[in-house]
Amino acid sequence: MKLMNRSPLSTLLAVLALTAIANAQSTSPTPGTSGGITGKAAAGAAQTATPVNPTVSPNVAPSPTDEPQQPKTVILDSSATSGGVLTTDGHDPILDPPPLPGGKTTLVGGVVRNVDHVRNHMTVAVFGGGQWKVGFDERTHIFHNGAETTQTAIKKGERVYVDTMLDKSHHEVFARNIRVGVAALPADADGQIVDVDPKHQTLVLRDQIGASPVHFSVNSDTKITHGKGAVSLNDVRPGSLVHVKFSPGQSNRGLAREITIVAAPGSSFTFAGKITYLDMHRGLLALQNALDDKNYEVHFNPAGTAVKDSLAVGTEVRIVATFDGPKYTAQTINLSQPPEPAEKN
Repeated sequence: MKLMNRSPLSTLLAVLALTAIANAQSTSPTPGTSGGITGKAAAGAAQTATPVNPTVSPNVAPSPTDEPQQPKTVILDSSATSGGVLTTDGHDPILDPPPLPGGKTTLVGGVVRNVDHVRNHMTVAVFGGGQWKVGFDERTHIFHNGAETTQTAIKKGERVYVDTMLDKSHHEVFARNIRVGVAALPADADGQIVDVDPKHQTLVLRDQIGASPVHFSVNSDTKITHGKGAVSLNDVRPGSLVHVKFSPGQSNRGLAREITIVAAPGSSFTFAGKITYLDMHRGLLALQNALDDKNYEVHFNPAGTAVKDSLAVGTEVRIVATFDGPKYTAQTINLSQPPEPAEKN
């Protein structure tokens, strides 16, 4: 009744006020909600929300497009190659053995006195009472009764033939080929006369290779020479070095067809060539004689040698020596190519 008595404007204002209150009550949050979102919904939204500044895990899986690292070879010792560059000629300078030394080979023979399979060298007692220390390795070809074998076939007391070379890089005598256990006596023999019997036409030779004596018979067809002249069996004296060509008979006996006296006791000889071995303490050197391409051992007196300070392996020398039966003894040693005098400042 009181509304009916009010003015229309007042009535309109009152209606609008009631409508605003009713709308405000319908949109207000109920207990347990936050800003119109329930607690469970808010928790789910927090779990699915994306952080503003995400951090990357340290264990990130590699991308499938990344290429794997390739292995590579690093040369630790560049001095083994030329300028540190590895050549591709098929030779490995680190793992492969070096090539064989150059130069001529010299055939020597004797009996093995000692052998060291760890250090790869052996000591051979050769003719004349000297001993050679000879090195060998995987480059050496070793034969036993004609069949190639290993270094285990080299034993103390074995007879051996050795093709030797001078290894200048290691300052040693190197064996290119070693023949062990030579059973058959060759048709040529070199050695020293031990005994001569002109009455029974026989002689005994100490072979350069073997330690046991070898007996030879001589007949009217046997040719005996000394130098360029012919001589008789009476001119063959004990201690002489001889070269014998014979017809093999028994294992230690044969008919001598030719006997050449190489050196008789008291004979003088001239050698010229390079020194292949030198022992100043013992006064012993080995010489590759250029006149006959053979190797000789020569004894000398270091104190009485004027050029002793210039002697070395590889030095060219000229030696006048006397053969006294067991050995050659140098009377004079001269340098074939004297060293140039030092320049004066």
